[in-house]
Amino acid sequence: MQDDPMEYVERYFFTPSVIEKSNAVWPIRLGQNVAKPHYHVGPRTTPYYSLHFVLEGAGTFIQDSKSYGLSQNDMFCLFPNRSHEYFTSVSQPLKMAWIAFDGKKALPILERLNIRPAAPYAPNAVRPGVRELLTRFFGLVQANGHNASDFAKLGILFQLFESLADPAAKTESSAGGPSVSWLAKGVDYLEMHYAEGITIEKVASFVGVDRAHFSRTFQSAYGTSPSKYLQSLKMSAARKMLGQTSCTLTEIALSVGYPDLFSFSRAFKKLNGISPGEFRKSLACGSPQVDDNGH
Repeated sequence: MQDDPMEYVERYFFTPSVIEKSNAVWPIRLGQNVAKPHYHVGPRTTPYYSLHFVLEGAGTFIQDSKSYGLSQNDMFCLFPNRSHEYFTSVSQPLKMAWIAFDGKKALPILERLNIRPAAPYAPNAVRPGVRELLTRFFGLVQANGHNASDFAKLGILFQLFESLADPAAKTESSAGGPSVSWLAKGVDYLEMHYAEGITIEKVASFVGVDRAHFSRTFQSAYGTSPSKYLQSLKMSAARKMLGQTSCTLTEIALSVGYPDLFSFSRAFKKLNGISPGEFRKSLACGSPQVDDNGH
């Protein structure tokens, strides 16, 4: 391990392959540490999801001003763009491992682990099988470095999720067991049918709740409204088509769920600051792209 000012630490950084990015999630960072007595991270934010596993010791985790006591075998998650900090007990220094990841299915996967933005902490989650998989992940990367197989990394990552998952949250079983929550079904519905002119009322009706309840619960769980999430799905697809196809603007508008070019162009410019045509020209000139928040 490297001797850093606050910890002894081992870190690995991954650049996802095309295969990894075609999956629901993909790994970005892997690390483990032994904290020094003054170890304190944050307050800060991260752009990714990061599951932290307490292997030994004790400490405190704070996210969105809510505090959680940490002890051996606990797990906590850092959520993107949410303020967090964590620090060790001086008398019982933390020893942790962590995996950072990203992907459009990260939130539904975390929900299967009973982890969500409003509940980012799980006590006694690090069972022996979890430790074994973490050891395998580190062994794979230590042995192969940047040449570690993307299939192997994804395989261990999904085995880890399976080991951490709450059996009651599984999507299906051979006996037709408990189904995934109505909120996760709503997210799946949005992601599957965003280009088909759907409304939030229709999504709420599909999952069996009223629109107001759906919107409040969605906002609390995912930090954005379902309407904005729906728009972000459309805009992400539109930007991809603008950059990777020769489709006309009208074809793109209709393909991503807008009724006509005018409504598409107005929505695109409002979010991105430039028109779809200007955006396509900027790509041809090599200008940087904007994200779903218009940055």
